[in-house]
Amino acid sequence: MRDLMTYLEEGSSLIADGATGTMLQSLGLPSGVAPELWNAENPDAVRALHRAYLDAGSEVILTNTFGGSRVKLDRVGGLGERTVELSRAAAGLASREAGGCAYAAGDIGPTGELMEPYGMLGYEDAVQVFAEQARALAEGGVDLIWIETMSDLNEARAAVEGAHQATDLPVFCSLSFGRGGRTMMGVTPEQAAETLWPMGLAAIGGNCGEGLEVMTPVLTGMRSVLAKAVLIAKPNAGLPRLEGGETVFDLGPEDFAAHAPRLVELGAQVIGGCCGSSPEHIAALAAVLRS
Repeated sequence: MRDLMTYLEEGSSLIADGATGTMLQSLGLPSGVAPELWNAENPDAVRALHRAYLDAGSEVILTNTFGGSRVKLDRVGGLGERTVELSRAAAGLASREAGGCAYAAGDIGPTGELMEPYGMLGYEDAVQVFAEQARALAEGGVDLIWIETMSDLNEARAAVEGAHQATDLPVFCSLSFGRGGRTMMGVTPEQAAETLWPMGLAAIGGNCGEGLEVMTPVLTGMRSVLAKAVLIAKPNAGLPRLEGGETVFDLGPEDFAAHAPRLVELGAQVIGGCCGSSPEHIAALAAVLRS
């Protein structure tokens, strides 16, 4: 496997994976249980999910640690004391499945707490929370840190700073944007790019959000202020709706993959799926991008 930074600097594209939480639920994860617990208690299911994405064509897979920070785990049954254990375990599962043929990304999501002055989480405290998780992921063997689904620019800054404090691994950061062209906390793609890219990121972009359509203003806005940055597009598989009491997304694998050429045209170099996507979506995406 080639050095990640060299690979990206040459302009090569990377196919990422798809949803984690909903896929683990389809494998039997009970509602209300922290997915991160399965890194220790049902590792075979987590490995199976990674393997399904790798077999589908993913070239970078994210660890099962989206909600794995101490702050977030403390809100789910007081699991904060297991932060390091669960992140190390997740990193080991992903890196072993990747097996030197794909990149394992240490996934860091938001804490779920509001930052000061709107909430009680201070900036320096957040930096230390994210540094703890990033360090554990690095110790477990990941190839990069991927901070995702951020909405608050200060929280994203704290996560990037924490990751850089704890490890010298490449750091990706993607935010979640709505149809109004802003995150839930009002951040524009241009603001995110101008603030976060100078912090030493390897890639920046958008994930999750309100459907594929939001990726156009995200990629366009970021490219307008970052001429040469590596851009990320990891959208949901369309929009969710309730069907028979279950949440389903409106884009099947082929329809989802049909948007890939447009994402590449807009500058996306790292492309995958988020909520509602599956190994089938990634296989269709790989068929389009690697044809």
